Amino acid sequence: MKLGLNLGYWGSGQDDTLGLVQLAEDVGFDCVWSGEAYGSDGVTPLAWLAARTSRIGLGTAVLGMAGRSPALTAQTAATMDHLSNGRFRLGLGMSGPQVVEGWHGIPYGKPLQRTREYVDVVRQALRREAPLEHHGAYYDIPYTGDDGTGLGKPLKLILHPRRADLPIYLAAIGPRNIELACEIGDGWFPVFFSPRRYDAILPAGFTPRPDFDLCPSLDVVVGDDAAACRDQVKPSIALYVGGMGARGKNFYNDVACRYGYADAAEKIQDLYLAGRKEEAIAAVPDDLVDEVALCGPPERIKELLDFWTSAPITSMSLMTRQPEAVRLMADLLS
Repeated sequence: MKLGLNLGYWGSGQDDTLGLVQLAEDVGFDCVWSGEAYGSDGVTPLAWLAARTSRIGLGTAVLGMAGRSPALTAQTAATMDHLSNGRFRLGLGMSGPQVVEGWHGIPYGKPLQRTREYVDVVRQALRREAPLEHHGAYYDIPYTGDDGTGLGKPLKLILHPRRADLPIYLAAIGPRNIELACEIGDGWFPVFFSPRRYDAILPAGFTPRPDFDLCPSLDVVVGDDAAACRDQVKPSIALYVGGMGARGKNFYNDVACRYGYADAAEKIQDLYLAGRKEEAIAAVPDDLVDEVALCGPPERIKELLDFWTSAPITSMSLMTRQPEAVRLMADLLS
């Protein structure tokens, strides 16, 4: 089992990021992951960390596809792979309609088709086998529309990538998106993954390729009081299940329902959308927290970890700011 450290969004008040990443590298973590939404971008922090580390992988979890063209993403990935001496991993995700339309100002459209085309363009650009050309529903390269100049021509990436097969991970929640991630990606980032109920979200008959990285992200909070540790995780679950998306269009809420928490998910969403956030947080069931996170004293985390090591996952991306959690997980999985 490989271990990763998920930093989430940069600039959220943590001053100990560099020390935590260097500790993760020292104890044998495989990768550090950085995210983005509509705050810090996901690449710049990794470039900074690349200069201060030497072995640990550096990946995005995830870059939003709506915010950049696939050709630009290929440029960024190739550049980061050179700067990090071949340690970069490209994680991509569609995000949701609120961010795509509310922040980037483009239609959400059909995420399956957009993702398939996007990954195809990125891979073409990195391979440099021929000048880049793609004509699909979302990406028209070179542009052939009537409102263009007609001067565009197929181009090759000037920079020669270190790896034409640089690994591409996909974030996916819905059943069809998960199937697509398993089909065209080198890895998949499940969120709120329950190792006890993974059959509820994995595609039917899922058999991962030998080189496929199934890498869920999970909160890890170490402390003597398990209830107090759970309380640190509940605000995030309430935010995503209750407020990350509109009623009837919340992928995280759907996941909680598929795990058997439909009544709790509905209550959390009702409270959150009504502005009663503290009540929404209190409505998050302890059992749900224990299914998707590791909370409590070391001996309790060791016991809960058995569920994770028995599931068909290959990596665990830990969302924690505790050095003791980094050390504990490295010890338990060494």
